[in-house]
Amino acid sequence: MTTPLFNRLRYKHLHMLVALGSSENLHRASQTLNMSQPAATRMLHEIEDMFGCELFERLPRGMRPTALGRELVRFAENALSGLDRCAEDLAARRLGGYGYLAIGTIMGAAPGLVMDSIAEIKRRHPQLRIRITGDTSDQVIQQLEQGRIDLAICRRSANTDSQHYQFEELGNERLLLVVHRGHPLADRPELSLAELVDDWPWILQPETSPARIALNQALARQGLSAPADIIECGSVYSMQQLIQLTDAIMVLSETALRDYLRMGLVTALPVDLQETMEPYGLLQRRGEPVSRELDTFIGMLKSRAATL
Repeated sequence: MTTPLFNRLRYKHLHMLVALGSSENLHRASQTLNMSQPAATRMLHEIEDMFGCELFERLPRGMRPTALGRELVRFAENALSGLDRCAEDLAARRLGGYGYLAIGTIMGAAPGLVMDSIAEIKRRHPQLRIRITGDTSDQVIQQLEQGRIDLAICRRSANTDSQHYQFEELGNERLLLVVHRGHPLADRPELSLAELVDDWPWILQPETSPARIALNQALARQGLSAPADIIECGSVYSMQQLIQLTDAIMVLSETALRDYLRMGLVTALPVDLQETMEPYGLLQRRGEPVSRELDTFIGMLKSRAATL
């Protein structure tokens, strides 16, 4: 049954699954694919006929994938990403290149470990093409799931412990509370978390971020409420701009703040949160072949992490 099924499954069907899985709306999916809605409806029926079951649950406003539908959407995302990546890799090698590598990393690990390793592998293999995306752990895991990256450097979570992945710990880092240079608190030799919560604005990552979770745990341990005056921001780059424009207190990992601390643009406050985030490490799709480029890069990451 499997062979006849995949003999009928076409490239356009994969695009339909991805478009519909993303939009959960047949009209928007048809627009994405530049086809009429009736044609998109017929194609969806054709795909469901192949598998002999309903892949998307019809709702009053849109549709959502069934359990089997989610598996097929994931398969389609990986298949299309794999085809695109294969074409890019072959094109690079045809032009004398070393290959292609796509990496997703959390910003906490990026400034030192990841970027230093990338600089090293480029020195050894100048023709290697590398694409780097920096984001939160949840987002780089999603990119790995969709086949858009070869490797995720992210924090351990329930998602990383899935049967689909293998996680190898590399290290952890310290959280710092910082303010801009010249801030009224910058020269204080002693500070308590309690006096900062109510009297100053804060710049924080979203509630689900490891740094925010660790801060909330530190506050709870001391019986303190969360700050009320906050700017919530998912972009580390934007946070580092905002800290220069406000008198807010910012919470980020020491490695994410490394360059700003070195240049003297921010000052770390003398407050020890005494909370640790989940460790970060290498996340790969389980059972997937490892290219020579990826194997070389992973070796570099491990060697460098061992010296930190």
